[in-house]
Amino acid sequence: MSSGHLDFGAEEFYDEDDLIELDATADPSTLAAFDAEALDEDAETLAIAERLRAARGGADDPHVEGGVRLQKVLARSGVGSRRACEGLIAAGRVSVDGVTVVEPGVRVDPRAQEIRVDGSRVLANPDLVTVVLHKPAGVVTTMEDPEGRPTVAEIGRRWVAEHTEELTDAGAVRLVHVGRLDTDTEGLLLLSNDGELSHRLMHPSYEISKTYVAIVEGAVEPWVPRKLKRGIELDDGVASADRVVVKDSGPGGSIVEITLHSGRNRIVRRMLSAVGHPVVRLSRTRIGPLGIGSLRPGQVRALTGEEIRALQDEVGL
Repeated sequence: MSSGHLDFGAEEFYDEDDLIELDATADPSTLAAFDAEALDEDAETLAIAERLRAARGGADDPHVEGGVRLQKVLARSGVGSRRACEGLIAAGRVSVDGVTVVEPGVRVDPRAQEIRVDGSRVLANPDLVTVVLHKPAGVVTTMEDPEGRPTVAEIGRRWVAEHTEELTDAGAVRLVHVGRLDTDTEGLLLLSNDGELSHRLMHPSYEISKTYVAIVEGAVEPWVPRKLKRGIELDDGVASADRVVVKDSGPGGSIVEITLHSGRNRIVRRMLSAVGHPVVRLSRTRIGPLGIGSLRPGQVRALTGEEIRALQDEVGL
Protein backbone atom coordinates (compact mmCIF):
# COMPACT_ATOMS: atom_id res chain seq x y z
CA MET A 1 0.00 0.00 0.00
CA SER A 2 1.53 3.31 -1.03
CA SER A 3 1.52 6.29 1.31
CA GLY A 4 -1.26 8.76 0.68
CA HIS A 5 -3.42 6.14 -1.02
CA LEU A 6 -5.74 3.82 0.84
CA ASP A 7 -6.97 0.73 -0.91
CA PHE A 8 -9.13 -1.95 0.69
CA GLY A 9 -8.02 -4.30 -1.98
CA ALA A 10 -9.83 -7.44 -3.01
CA GLU A 11 -9.76 -9.12 0.40
CA GLU A 12 -13.21 -9.95 1.83
CA PHE A 13 -13.81 -8.89 5.42
CA TYR A 14 -15.55 -12.03 6.68
CA ASP A 15 -14.64 -14.74 9.11
CA GLU A 16 -15.26 -18.26 7.90
CA ASP A 17 -17.82 -18.77 10.68
CA ASP A 18 -19.85 -15.83 9.35
CA LEU A 19 -20.52 -17.52 6.04
CA ILE A 20 -23.21 -20.07 5.32
CA GLU A 21 -22.79 -21.68 1.95
CA LEU A 22 -25.49 -23.56 0.13
CA ASP A 23 -24.65 -26.25 -2.31
CA ALA A 24 -25.53 -25.29 -5.86
CA THR A 25 -27.66 -28.42 -6.07
CA ALA A 26 -29.68 -27.65 -2.91
CA ASP A 27 -33.30 -28.70 -3.32
CA PRO A 28 -36.17 -26.12 -3.18
CA SER A 29 -37.22 -27.09 0.37
CA THR A 30 -33.69 -26.41 1.70
CA LEU A 31 -33.61 -23.03 -0.05
CA ALA A 32 -37.06 -22.15 1.33
CA ALA A 33 -35.98 -23.05 4.88
CA PHE A 34 -32.87 -20.88 4.50
CA ASP A 35 -34.91 -17.91 3.26
CA ALA A 36 -37.48 -18.34 6.07
CA GLU A 37 -34.83 -17.62 8.68
CA ALA A 38 -34.07 -14.20 7.22
CA LEU A 39 -36.07 -11.07 8.02
CA ASP A 40 -38.16 -9.76 5.18
CA GLU A 41 -37.69 -6.12 4.21
CA ASP A 42 -40.64 -4.83 6.27
CA ALA A 43 -39.59 -6.71 9.40
CA GLU A 44 -36.01 -5.53 9.00
CA THR A 45 -37.16 -1.93 8.61
CA LEU A 46 -39.26 -2.19 11.76
CA ALA A 47 -36.40 -3.74 13.72
CA ILE A 48 -34.03 -0.95 12.69
CA ALA A 49 -36.62 1.71 13.50
CA GLU A 50 -37.19 0.17 16.94
CA ARG A 51 -33.47 0.27 17.70
CA LEU A 52 -33.26 3.89 16.56
CA ARG A 53 -36.26 4.88 18.69
CA ALA A 54 -34.62 3.38 21.75
CA ALA A 55 -31.27 5.01 21.00
CA ARG A 56 -30.09 7.79 23.29
CA GLY A 57 -31.09 11.18 21.98
CA GLY A 58 -33.71 9.87 19.54
CA ALA A 59 -37.07 11.58 19.20
CA ASP A 60 -38.71 8.88 21.33
CA ASP A 61 -35.83 8.32 23.74
CA PRO A 62 -37.45 7.38 27.10
CA HIS A 63 -34.28 8.23 29.05
CA VAL A 64 -34.84 10.89 31.75
CA GLU A 65 -31.83 12.73 33.07
CA GLY A 66 -31.81 12.50 36.85
CA GLY A 67 -34.30 9.65 36.80
CA VAL A 68 -34.06 6.23 38.46
CA ARG A 69 -32.30 3.32 36.77
CA LEU A 70 -34.88 1.15 35.03
CA GLN A 71 -33.73 -2.13 36.60
CA LYS A 72 -34.00 -0.55 40.06
CA VAL A 73 -37.56 0.61 39.34
CA LEU A 74 -38.53 -2.88 38.15
CA ALA A 75 -36.95 -4.59 41.17
CA ARG A 76 -38.62 -2.16 43.58
CA SER A 77 -41.96 -2.91 41.91
CA GLY A 78 -41.61 -6.62 42.67
CA VAL A 79 -40.83 -7.81 39.13
CA GLY A 80 -37.72 -9.67 40.31
CA SER A 81 -34.20 -9.20 41.58
CA ARG A 82 -32.17 -6.40 40.04
CA ARG A 83 -30.03 -8.95 38.19
CA ALA A 84 -33.15 -10.68 36.84
CA CYS A 85 -34.59 -7.32 35.74
CA GLU A 86 -31.37 -6.51 33.88
CA GLY A 87 -31.86 -9.78 32.01
CA LEU A 88 -35.44 -8.84 31.09
CA ILE A 89 -34.24 -5.50 29.74
CA ALA A 90 -31.40 -7.04 27.73
CA ALA A 91 -33.86 -9.55 26.25
CA GLY A 92 -36.05 -6.73 24.93
CA ARG A 93 -38.99 -7.62 27.16
CA VAL A 94 -39.33 -4.18 28.78
CA SER A 95 -40.86 -1.06 27.26
CA VAL A 96 -41.09 2.52 28.53
CA ASP A 97 -43.81 4.71 27.01
CA GLY A 98 -44.15 2.17 24.21
CA VAL A 99 -40.44 2.08 23.34
CA THR A 100 -38.56 -1.19 23.84
CA VAL A 101 -35.51 -0.59 26.04
CA VAL A 102 -32.45 -2.85 25.90
CA GLU A 103 -30.02 -0.78 27.98
CA PRO A 104 -30.17 -1.40 31.76
CA GLY A 105 -28.56 2.02 32.33
CA VAL A 106 -31.61 3.92 31.05
CA ARG A 107 -33.08 6.21 33.72
CA VAL A 108 -36.83 6.74 33.95
CA ASP A 109 -39.44 8.68 35.91
CA PRO A 110 -41.73 6.01 37.45
CA ARG A 111 -44.35 8.63 38.35
CA ALA A 112 -44.78 9.91 34.80
CA GLN A 113 -43.84 7.07 32.42
CA GLU A 114 -45.65 3.84 31.57
CA ILE A 115 -43.47 0.78 32.06
CA ARG A 116 -44.45 -2.66 30.79
CA VAL A 117 -42.89 -6.12 30.94
CA ASP A 118 -44.04 -8.56 28.26
CA GLY A 119 -46.88 -6.14 27.54
CA SER A 120 -48.19 -6.09 31.12
CA ARG A 121 -48.18 -2.81 33.02
CA VAL A 122 -45.74 -2.45 35.91
CA LEU A 123 -47.05 -0.34 38.77
CA ALA A 124 -43.91 1.68 39.44
CA ASN A 125 -45.40 4.91 40.82
CA PRO A 126 -45.31 4.65 44.65
CA ASP A 127 -48.21 7.11 44.89
CA LEU A 128 -50.49 4.93 42.74
CA VAL A 129 -52.16 2.83 45.42
CA THR A 130 -54.78 0.08 45.59
CA VAL A 131 -55.80 -1.38 48.93
CA VAL A 132 -58.29 -4.01 50.00
CA LEU A 133 -60.73 -3.21 52.80
CA HIS A 134 -62.88 -5.62 54.76
CA LYS A 135 -65.85 -3.29 54.87
CA PRO A 136 -67.88 -3.68 58.06
CA ALA A 137 -71.68 -3.72 57.92
CA GLY A 138 -73.07 -0.23 58.59
CA VAL A 139 -70.28 1.60 56.74
CA VAL A 140 -71.53 3.51 53.68
CA THR A 141 -69.78 3.08 50.32
CA THR A 142 -69.63 6.78 49.52
CA MET A 143 -67.07 9.56 49.74
CA GLU A 144 -69.40 11.67 51.92
CA ASP A 145 -72.64 10.96 53.75
CA PRO A 146 -75.12 13.76 54.60
CA GLU A 147 -76.55 11.62 57.42
CA GLY A 148 -73.18 11.49 59.15
CA ARG A 149 -72.75 7.72 58.88
CA PRO A 150 -69.21 6.28 58.69
CA THR A 151 -67.91 6.02 55.12
CA VAL A 152 -65.26 4.00 53.32
CA ALA A 153 -63.60 7.31 52.37
CA GLU A 154 -62.80 7.94 56.04
CA ILE A 155 -61.16 4.53 56.28
CA GLY A 156 -59.13 5.28 53.14
CA ARG A 157 -57.94 8.62 54.54
CA ARG A 158 -56.82 6.94 57.76
CA TRP A 159 -54.80 4.37 55.81
CA VAL A 160 -53.03 7.11 53.81
CA ALA A 161 -52.27 9.05 57.01
CA GLU A 162 -50.73 5.92 58.55
CA HIS A 163 -48.50 5.28 55.49
CA THR A 164 -47.16 8.73 54.64
CA GLU A 165 -43.55 7.52 54.86
CA GLU A 166 -44.16 5.06 52.00
CA LEU A 167 -45.58 7.77 49.70
CA THR A 168 -43.75 10.61 47.99
CA ASP A 169 -46.76 12.95 48.07
CA ALA A 170 -49.29 11.61 50.58
CA GLY A 171 -51.33 14.83 50.42
CA ALA A 172 -52.19 14.10 46.79
CA VAL A 173 -53.28 10.49 47.38
CA ARG A 174 -57.09 10.20 47.54
CA LEU A 175 -58.45 6.66 47.60
CA VAL A 176 -61.84 6.10 45.97
CA HIS A 177 -64.02 2.99 46.27
CA VAL A 178 -63.98 0.65 43.27
CA GLY A 179 -67.59 -0.41 42.86
CA ARG A 180 -69.98 -0.55 45.76
CA LEU A 181 -71.29 -2.70 48.58
CA ASP A 182 -74.65 -2.09 50.24
CA THR A 183 -74.50 -0.44 53.65
CA ASP A 184 -75.63 -3.65 55.33
CA THR A 185 -73.29 -5.85 53.27
CA GLU A 186 -69.75 -6.49 54.50
CA GLY A 187 -66.63 -7.92 52.95
CA LEU A 188 -64.06 -7.25 50.24
CA LEU A 189 -63.98 -3.76 48.77
CA LEU A 190 -61.13 -2.13 46.84
CA LEU A 191 -60.07 1.48 47.39
CA SER A 192 -57.73 2.97 44.79
CA ASN A 193 -56.42 6.06 43.02
CA ASP A 194 -55.39 3.96 40.01
CA GLY A 195 -57.93 5.31 37.55
CA GLU A 196 -57.17 2.91 34.71
CA LEU A 197 -57.43 -0.22 36.85
CA SER A 198 -60.54 1.06 38.66
CA HIS A 199 -62.29 1.88 35.40
CA ARG A 200 -61.74 -1.58 33.98
CA LEU A 201 -62.75 -3.35 37.17
CA MET A 202 -66.08 -1.47 37.15
CA HIS A 203 -66.77 -1.42 33.42
CA PRO A 204 -69.49 -3.90 32.26
CA SER A 205 -67.34 -5.18 29.40
CA TYR A 206 -64.66 -6.27 31.89
CA GLU A 207 -67.00 -7.69 34.57
CA ILE A 208 -65.06 -10.15 36.67
CA SER A 209 -66.47 -12.76 38.99
CA LYS A 210 -67.46 -11.91 42.55
CA THR A 211 -68.08 -14.43 45.31
CA TYR A 212 -70.41 -13.89 48.27
CA VAL A 213 -71.28 -15.92 51.34
CA ALA A 214 -74.85 -15.44 52.53
CA ILE A 215 -76.68 -16.55 55.67
CA VAL A 216 -80.28 -17.01 54.59
CA GLU A 217 -83.58 -17.93 56.15
CA GLY A 218 -84.79 -21.52 55.98
CA ALA A 219 -83.38 -24.82 54.75
CA VAL A 220 -82.16 -24.69 51.15
CA GLU A 221 -83.60 -27.49 49.01
CA PRO A 222 -81.47 -29.24 46.33
CA TRP A 223 -83.36 -27.54 43.49
CA VAL A 224 -82.39 -24.04 44.62
CA PRO A 225 -78.75 -24.02 43.36
CA ARG A 226 -79.88 -25.42 40.01
CA LYS A 227 -82.53 -22.71 39.73
CA LEU A 228 -80.06 -19.93 40.58
CA LYS A 229 -77.63 -21.17 37.92
CA ARG A 230 -80.33 -21.52 35.26
CA GLY A 231 -81.49 -17.96 35.89
CA ILE A 232 -83.99 -15.98 37.92
CA GLU A 233 -86.41 -13.49 36.36
CA LEU A 234 -86.09 -10.20 38.23
CA ASP A 235 -87.64 -6.77 37.67
CA ASP A 236 -84.60 -5.67 35.64
CA GLY A 237 -84.12 -8.89 33.70
CA VAL A 238 -82.79 -12.42 34.13
CA ALA A 239 -79.92 -12.97 36.57
CA SER A 240 -77.93 -16.18 36.90
CA ALA A 241 -75.11 -17.47 39.08
CA ASP A 242 -71.93 -19.13 37.83
CA ARG A 243 -71.61 -21.33 40.89
CA VAL A 244 -73.72 -22.04 43.98
CA VAL A 245 -72.59 -24.12 46.96
CA VAL A 246 -74.75 -24.80 50.03
CA LYS A 247 -72.26 -24.82 52.90
CA ASP A 248 -74.78 -25.67 55.60
CA SER A 249 -78.54 -26.03 55.71
CA GLY A 250 -81.16 -26.48 58.40
CA PRO A 251 -84.58 -25.24 59.53
CA GLY A 252 -82.98 -22.37 61.44
CA GLY A 253 -81.14 -21.07 58.37
CA SER A 254 -78.54 -21.93 55.75
CA ILE A 255 -75.17 -20.76 54.49
CA VAL A 256 -74.88 -20.32 50.74
CA GLU A 257 -71.81 -19.38 48.69
CA ILE A 258 -72.65 -17.83 45.35
CA THR A 259 -70.37 -16.66 42.51
CA LEU A 260 -71.58 -14.46 39.65
CA HIS A 261 -70.41 -11.82 37.20
CA SER A 262 -73.31 -9.40 37.42
CA GLY A 263 -72.74 -6.09 39.20
CA ARG A 264 -76.39 -5.06 39.34
CA ASN A 265 -77.71 -3.40 42.48
CA ARG A 266 -78.39 -5.79 45.41
CA ILE A 267 -78.34 -8.67 42.94
CA VAL A 268 -77.45 -11.46 45.38
CA ARG A 269 -80.10 -10.42 47.89
CA ARG A 270 -82.76 -10.20 45.18
CA MET A 271 -81.87 -13.57 43.67
CA LEU A 272 -81.96 -15.40 46.98
CA SER A 273 -85.18 -13.69 48.02
CA ALA A 274 -86.73 -14.75 44.68
CA VAL A 275 -86.17 -18.43 45.56
CA GLY A 276 -87.67 -18.03 49.03
CA HIS A 277 -84.52 -17.46 51.10
CA PRO A 278 -84.21 -13.83 52.25
CA VAL A 279 -80.67 -12.85 53.24
CA VAL A 280 -79.95 -12.35 56.92
CA ARG A 281 -76.27 -11.50 56.50
CA LEU A 282 -74.12 -11.07 53.38
CA SER A 283 -70.36 -10.83 52.85
CA ARG A 284 -68.28 -10.55 49.68
CA THR A 285 -65.25 -12.81 49.96
CA ARG A 286 -63.61 -12.62 46.53
CA ILE A 287 -63.23 -10.42 43.44
CA GLY A 288 -61.73 -12.36 40.54
CA PRO A 289 -58.35 -13.75 41.70
CA LEU A 290 -58.33 -11.66 44.90
CA GLY A 291 -59.63 -13.16 48.16
CA ILE A 292 -60.26 -11.44 51.47
CA GLY A 293 -58.14 -13.96 53.38
CA SER A 294 -57.80 -13.35 57.12
CA LEU A 295 -58.57 -9.64 56.95
CA ARG A 296 -60.99 -8.72 59.73
CA PRO A 297 -63.84 -6.16 59.47
CA GLY A 298 -62.39 -2.66 59.35
CA GLN A 299 -58.89 -3.78 58.43
CA VAL A 300 -57.07 -2.51 55.33
CA ARG A 301 -53.93 -3.66 53.53
CA ALA A 302 -52.16 -2.70 50.34
CA LEU A 303 -52.25 -5.20 47.50
CA THR A 304 -49.00 -6.95 46.68
CA GLY A 305 -47.36 -6.55 43.28
CA GLU A 306 -48.43 -10.09 42.43
CA GLU A 307 -52.07 -9.33 43.33
CA ILE A 308 -52.02 -6.15 41.25
CA ARG A 309 -50.64 -8.07 38.25
CA ALA A 310 -53.31 -10.76 38.67
CA LEU A 311 -56.08 -8.12 38.64
CA GLN A 312 -54.51 -6.43 35.62
CA ASP A 313 -54.37 -9.75 33.77
CA GLU A 314 -58.05 -10.30 34.63
CA VAL A 315 -59.05 -7.07 32.87
CA GLY A 316 -56.42 -7.14 30.11
CA LEU A 317 -54.39 -4.21 31.38
